[in-house]
Amino acid sequence: MRERQPAAESAGGFAVSRRSGRVSPDEAQETSIAVRTDADIVVARQRGRELAASLGFGPTDQTLIATAISELTRNIVLYAQRGRIVLKAIGQGGKRGIMVVARDDGPGIPNVEQALQSGFSTSGGLGLGLPGVRRLTDEFHIASEVGHGTTVTVKKWNR
Repeated sequence: MRERQPAAESAGGFAVSRRSGRVSPDEAQETSIAVRTDADIVVARQRGRELAASLGFGPTDQTLIATAISELTRNIVLYAQRGRIVLKAIGQGGKRGIMVVARDDGPGIPNVEQALQSGFSTSGGLGLGLPGVRRLTDEFHIASEVGHGTTVTVKKWNR
């Protein structure tokens, strides 16, 4: 007796339809990546690009998504030393997209408004991180509490 094959196969933690080869938001599972080192930045970026491609995002949007993920992950490594990136295919009103949640239990951001200003940096960098992520994505939300950590949630919709 042959085993019945599932309707979808897992690809990097996401359900991929056999018919279209693309991720359906209804079928999607989320992928969570523990972040501690620079190597985790590469893993998160690659998984995000793979998900974006499976959702039908073109090469330019795939690069924008990967860049936003890199910036969010780099902030975790730099400021909190450890955290998590969650990637998820989403859908709303016939649109498909990707949601990225960057979460840490680090020191938190004392002045979120200031941290979102272009050019502001506490690390001596160029200050492109959070403001850059906000420009690269369609939806941006940040919650931070000093002493308790930061959660950044972004969404990019496939046009």
